[in-house]
Amino acid sequence: MTISSRHRSRSIAAAATLIAVALAGCTTPWQDLSQAGSSAASAQSLNTAISGPQRADKARARDVYRHPKETLQFFGLSPTQTVLEIAPGGGWYTDILAPYLRDGGHLYEAQYRSTLPELDDDERATDATFLRKLAAAPNTYGKVTVGALRAGEFSGFDAHERFDRVLTFRNIHNWIKDGQLDANLRAFHAALKPGGELGVEEHRARPDASVQQMIDSGYVTEAFVIEHAQAAGFVLAARSEINANPRDTTNHPHGVWSLPPTYKDGDADRATYAAIGESDRMTLRFVKP
Repeated sequence: MTISSRHRSRSIAAAATLIAVALAGCTTPWQDLSQAGSSAASAQSLNTAISGPQRADKARARDVYRHPKETLQFFGLSPTQTVLEIAPGGGWYTDILAPYLRDGGHLYEAQYRSTLPELDDDERATDATFLRKLAAAPNTYGKVTVGALRAGEFSGFDAHERFDRVLTFRNIHNWIKDGQLDANLRAFHAALKPGGELGVEEHRARPDASVQQMIDSGYVTEAFVIEHAQAAGFVLAARSEINANPRDTTNHPHGVWSLPPTYKDGDADRATYAAIGESDRMTLRFVKP
C-alpha cells in the first residue's frame, strides 16, 4: 500500500470513529422528528379529552381558573402512562384523564377516607355520585380502576411502585386537618416507580400562615408542602405559576370556601368573590429519585 493510500485509510477510519462518537452522544434527526411527532400527538389527544362531550358545561366554566391543559403538561403527563389520581371528588379531572389515558395508559382513582371507621355521609354521597358517573359512560370510564386511600394505606389495587404519576388537586389542606398528610405522602412515594413524579395543586397561603390558619382557611403555605414532601423522600423538581391568582388576598370570612365555586357566604359579597375568581394556587412537581 502506498503512503497516500495508508494516509487515506487512516483518514477514513478517523472520520468513521468521529461519526460513531457523535451518533452515540446525540439524538439523530429522525429521532428528533419522532419525538416531536409524539409530543404533538400527545397535545392533540389532550386537547380532544378537554374538549370532549363527557365534560359538562359547568365543569368547562372552571377551565379559565384551573388551566387543565397547561397543568397536566407541566406534570409531564403522556397518554401511555399509568396514573393515580388521589381524592377525585366528583371527577372534574377524571373527566379529562380517563379518555386521555384510555387507549394507551391506565387511570387509577383513590377515593379519600377520613380516619373514621365508617364512611361519613359526605364520603358516601361522593362515592355514589362518582361511581354512577363512571358506570353511566363505559366507553369513557370503563377502564378506570377505583380504590381508596385511608391513613396512608391503599385498598382496591396493588400500589407498590406501580405508577408513573400520582396527581392530587386541592386536597392537601384536608389531610393536614385529618392528621394524614405525612402518611399519605409516604404512600405516594411508595406507589411511584423510581423516577416517577408527584403533581400537586393546592390553595396557597401567605408565607406567615400558621398550621391552624391553614386548617381553618384551606390555604396552605408552599414551604409547608415542600418541607413535608421532602421529608417523605421526594425531591422538588419544579414549581409553576400556572394557577396563580394575584387577585386573591386569601383573607375571606370562610377562607377559600368564600370563593367560587363554593360561595359559602351565599349572596353576601358574591359579586366581589366572582370578580376574584378561584383561589391563588401553587402548582408543584416532585420526583421520586
